[in-house]
Amino acid sequence: MTDATTDAPTDASTANRAVVLLSGGMDSATAAAEARNRGYELYCLHTSYGQRTEARELECARRLAAAFDAADFLRIETGHLSAIGASSLTDDEMPVADADMESDEIPSSYVPFRNANLLAMAVSYAEANDCDAVFIGAHSEDFSGYPDCRPAFFEAFEAVVDVGTKPESDVSIEAPFVEWSKTDIADRGMELDVPYEHTWSCYRENEPACGTCDACAYRLQAFQNIGVRDPIEYAERPSYVDDA
Repeated sequence: MTDATTDAPTDASTANRAVVLLSGGMDSATAAAEARNRGYELYCLHTSYGQRTEARELECARRLAAAFDAADFLRIETGHLSAIGASSLTDDEMPVADADMESDEIPSSYVPFRNANLLAMAVSYAEANDCDAVFIGAHSEDFSGYPDCRPAFFEAFEAVVDVGTKPESDVSIEAPFVEWSKTDIADRGMELDVPYEHTWSCYRENEPACGTCDACAYRLQAFQNIGVRDPIEYAERPSYVDDA
């Protein structure tokens, strides 16, 4: 697993291939842009697992794949995470809480062991298409609340991939922003011209974004920190920085 940002030639004739877990959010969009910038040909994987805003996420993921000229776009529908429940993202009986950016507790939006499920599908897709890497947009503010976003998790999962794939397969797990903040990601995305108008982060609504759930709060704070107006529509835009 690597977390350094590197630039590489983008000649499609010599490009390696990478699967990108493309949720439609700003982190995965920036991860896709980073993978392309490193010279990878993109195979975009979008998963529908019963999340509240799936319709908007899918729409955004398709637009992003087109914008990045992806070689392939695969949508996988799976109901098992929703059936298992225990997350406000998949259980309509659990309300999506307002952001509490000072809390050290695991939020109700945590989907139990979701990233292991998503990465397993991504590795299958990668191995079937002779891809060299799987990119995921997890970052430091994620793993403060979500245990399956920690660097140690990705390192352990890569070890599982090494053991569980064909001898000739060599699929790395790339979390390029794992030590970065959301602000760092927004800043990098602006450098890479990520079309953030085609991304969606809100946990509650398909349109407009609520502006007050965890995902909206961290996203708005990141854009406010870099002095750029988030291009998507919000029901409200609270200030999440001291001097905004």
